[in-house]
Amino acid sequence: MNVWVEAARPRTLPASLAPVLVGTAAGAQRHGINVGRFALVVIVALSIQVAVNYANDYFDGIRGVDTVQRAGPRRAVASGLVTPRGMLVAIGIAMTVAGAAGFALAAMVSWWLLLLGIGAFAALLGYSGGPRPYASEGLGEVFVFVFFGLAATLGSSYVQHGRIPATAWIAAIVTGVLAVAILVVNNLRDVPTDAVAGKRTLAVRIGELRTRQLFIAAIGCGLLLAVVGEPVAAQSAWPLLALLALPLAREPIHAVRSGGVGRALIPALGGTGKLELAVAVLLAAGLLIH
Repeated sequence: MNVWVEAARPRTLPASLAPVLVGTAAGAQRHGINVGRFALVVIVALSIQVAVNYANDYFDGIRGVDTVQRAGPRRAVASGLVTPRGMLVAIGIAMTVAGAAGFALAAMVSWWLLLLGIGAFAALLGYSGGPRPYASEGLGEVFVFVFFGLAATLGSSYVQHGRIPATAWIAAIVTGVLAVAILVVNNLRDVPTDAVAGKRTLAVRIGELRTRQLFIAAIGCGLLLAVVGEPVAAQSAWPLLALLALPLAREPIHAVRSGGVGRALIPALGGTGKLELAVAVLLAAGLLIH
């Protein structure tokens, strides 16, 4: 696999696409999708996600958090495949792409969107960077919920036709908690090496048992809201299409409940990403049909 694609961590990309899809559908109800604005939001979302992953690779690499002992996929900087300087350039390129698309979107819709973009940039650099990375303060899940749930979904809804319906709020919580589940299982896998490196993620702080319980609770909460809350908010049964995604929850939940550790949790990470994307696609289809 190309080193830059690998460093972008494709398994995590559904966390950026899911809120855009369902948020766009919620905002486009009865008015149709503005394809140009949708395309710009997709570019912003994917570029920010890639920048987050590159920044995490860079900061964890230079701080010695990523070592040969870690169970997850290799990291570009820590393994020597990419120099720290090269990764910094890649972070800058990804942020420039996101910034250019975001500026164009703000010019079309509202300049207030630039504040959201600045907040997202600060969050992506602060996750693993700065004097006190918030990932090491156990706050990664909070920021993921805010930016990959609330901000991404509600923002995607608003840019369509300047409205944020109740369906967008429910969808924001659904995508937010499922994105949190992706981070939780990722951090569960890395508990042993993160603890040794002094990276005190929420998983390190609360321990493996509670982290497994948190993962299952996040999946359950997201699915319950999708199949109960969204139909109520939409006043339609079409969002029940999300029930078709339920089988995708079986594998990741089994891997976590059965006590899987290390590399055994890698499929759970990808499976959770597929689950979130499937739920978002099905909810989006239900909202648009409605």
